[in-house]
Amino acid sequence: MAITYYEQERLFELRTRRTSYLFGVNGKGTLQHAYWGEQVEAAECAGLLKGRHHSSFDADIDRETEEFGGWGGSHYAEPGLKATFADGVRDLKLGYRGYAITGDDALAIELQDTHYKLLVRVHYKVIEEHDIIERRVTIENRESAPVRIEQAMAAVWAVSGRQRYRMTHVAERWAGEFQLRSAMLTEGKKTIESRRGFTGPHANPWFAIDDGEASETHGDVWFGALGWSGNWKIVAELSAFGHVRVVGGVHDFDGAFSLAPGDAYESPVFVGGYTLRGFGEMSRLLHRYERAHVLPTGELRKVLYNSWEATEFDVRAEEQLELARRAAALGVERFVVDDGWFGARNSDRAGLGDWQVNRDKFPEGLETLIGEVKSLGMEFGLWVEPESVNPDSDLFRRHPEWIYRFPTREGTQLRNQYSLNLGLPEVKDFVLGFMTELLTSYDIKFIKWDMNRTITEPGADDPGMPIWLAHVSHLYEIWAELRTRFPGVEFETCAGGGARIDLGILRYADQAWISDNTDARDRLAIQEGFSYAYSPAVMMCWVTGSPSGLGGRSLPLSYRFHSAMMGGLGIGADIGGWTDTEMEEARGFVAMYQSIRHIVLQGDYYRLAPLGRSNLAAYQYVTEDRSESVAFVFLHAQHFGGEERRIRLEGLQPDAAYEVTANDGEPTALHGSTLMRAGYPIMLRGDYDSWLLRLRRL
Repeated sequence: MAITYYEQERLFELRTRRTSYLFGVNGKGTLQHAYWGEQVEAAECAGLLKGRHHSSFDADIDRETEEFGGWGGSHYAEPGLKATFADGVRDLKLGYRGYAITGDDALAIELQDTHYKLLVRVHYKVIEEHDIIERRVTIENRESAPVRIEQAMAAVWAVSGRQRYRMTHVAERWAGEFQLRSAMLTEGKKTIESRRGFTGPHANPWFAIDDGEASETHGDVWFGALGWSGNWKIVAELSAFGHVRVVGGVHDFDGAFSLAPGDAYESPVFVGGYTLRGFGEMSRLLHRYERAHVLPTGELRKVLYNSWEATEFDVRAEEQLELARRAAALGVERFVVDDGWFGARNSDRAGLGDWQVNRDKFPEGLETLIGEVKSLGMEFGLWVEPESVNPDSDLFRRHPEWIYRFPTREGTQLRNQYSLNLGLPEVKDFVLGFMTELLTSYDIKFIKWDMNRTITEPGADDPGMPIWLAHVSHLYEIWAELRTRFPGVEFETCAGGGARIDLGILRYADQAWISDNTDARDRLAIQEGFSYAYSPAVMMCWVTGSPSGLGGRSLPLSYRFHSAMMGGLGIGADIGGWTDTEMEEARGFVAMYQSIRHIVLQGDYYRLAPLGRSNLAAYQYVTEDRSESVAFVFLHAQHFGGEERRIRLEGLQPDAAYEVTANDGEPTALHGSTLMRAGYPIMLRGDYDSWLLRLRRL
């Protein structure tokens, strides 16, 4: 059984394949966390449930490890819930009322205020095979008057028993997303958050906690990821008594709302897990969980070509067709027309919101181009940005009231556009309507859904639902409806790059555009940080021009392809200018990728040599049955007199022999034990050289 209640001890155990998660009701009636780690004999840990008093300044230390609690009494840590009742009382005292176990894997704990009829259910779902626990809360108002909800977190995670704690997360900015950051926690709070209306490029709702000693392969790591695509926060708080609690959910900033009598609120899902095998196993657990329980399909990513770099806004039928012919010659499977196909869209200053085909650019509509693309053996895809509008557009001239703006303010334009108030029912209907018409009228198999600005001046709130909540809720409803109406269409989440990637949107998106920075060397850092929380199964990577349009770096075509083959492969370069030699070389890389993508997208992922530890980086993918593997190795700079490098592989079957092929060289037969312990020699030469190793079990 994944869930057991020990009645005499008043103790709950959530048991996964390798872990035990324990909490229960202590003698003071507090729902208290007890233990989270390797499997234990749960009943023997009942002594961990106890009240603790230090002084009048710290009267209820056990509340620092409260499983879920509200702000009230002598509780001063970051609360799971803060509420104000109709009579002005803003003190919350949640008492344990009971539990319900559903099936083998779901548990609901019922709490209620000791005076008011505010009911809280703390929900758990055990994903046993992946050592993952899903958590969320529902809040129901059974009072006769509204209750104001000031803060409602999805979960409170507790970690104890270490002398020190380190928090790892990702940070940075547009074109530099998913940069890894680690810092030791000291007493107080460490907060990562977004208050920009979407997940954000500056932080991502994923965390890991260890004792400062964990590595890729060893050490205790506790981790979690929040599934919410709007404003969010995660707070890691270390107390003076050595307890760490990690609280996360929809951000309370500008987010209070009124819960009417009889109404209920449901938080997003906040997943958590534990491993004693370091950060590498943490990532593999998350990746397997995402592929099995989060992503809408298990389809392999198709090799795509996107025309943006070649034409930008100057999108015209004949030029697009010529690019399509060259893309098909490379073996591309999906041709995508980017921005500029609609309205008066000749730059980013006009046309956004007018989702009709530009007849000057496509005199015969899109039908002719789509027909030609299909005849070349490719699917057709299109870029859209449904949540924004240019002031210079027919849509804005018809409905200026549809944007986020305060009545006494001009409103901020970012990228020459405003954000549409998606929380308005009429705006939601408009977006769903034009997307339905577009996908009904044309044989489109792929949508790249972009959002190129943050939300500003959010306007007046509906007292029952803050605009920050309404926007994301309606976005999810639109995507869910489009997936139901058009099951053959795949969707990509994009927000100026990787600003809307989380376990919420990934329940609807087939793939994710993780950064507008396509420099292959920069991408290694972005892709590595992304891999800590998210599966390569959704990670789209493009081969673009050299020198890079952002940093001006020149890189070999082989390096660019190897970097982009580590997720879903795309090509965004102006292939119209490629030589016959470059076309032939690229054709070979596309064919190679198509032969290995099942390993890359569905296999276990290993960071063999993470960036920054030497001038070499290496990453490996292994199929579940350990019969096939592929590794990518990158040299950043050549040093005179450098020794031969040997890369020790992982995840192989020790007693099995493997055929190993480096690039297009002669294959060698070696046993898994040799490859994992003695390693494989890497003979890279020159700046930005790279290798692809292919392994097949004999």
